[in-house]
Amino acid sequence: MTELSTYVRACALSDLPDEGVIGVDVSGTPVAIVRAEGEVFALLDVCSHEEVALSEGEVYDHTIECWLHGSCFDLRTGDPTGLPATRPVPTFPVKIEGDDVLVSLGTGMSGREDQ
Repeated sequence: MTELSTYVRACALSDLPDEGVIGVDVSGTPVAIVRAEGEVFALLDVCSHEEVALSEGEVYDHTIECWLHGSCFDLRTGDPTGLPATRPVPTFPVKIEGDDVLVSLGTGMSGREDQ
């Protein structure tokens, strides 16, 4: 089976807090790498409401909350779950290999892999 997307190293798994987020640059794209409830997620590190870094926000219950106006996004889908944001944030597929967190930017820019 041929994989269409290319995964690149975003950070070390050990760089992530047990529950929280860090902002990284992946091939020139700002990406928020989030660990929540034992899972690792990646999404564009730009709030769709005011274009500020989501990695500076709070993480809880598979949700990231923007620090500026409180917009909330589902980590699994990028969909807004709390106003004022009404547009989703793109999410990216993640793989863990050893201590490396790998992210594929190729399939996620539409917001979801299934679109």
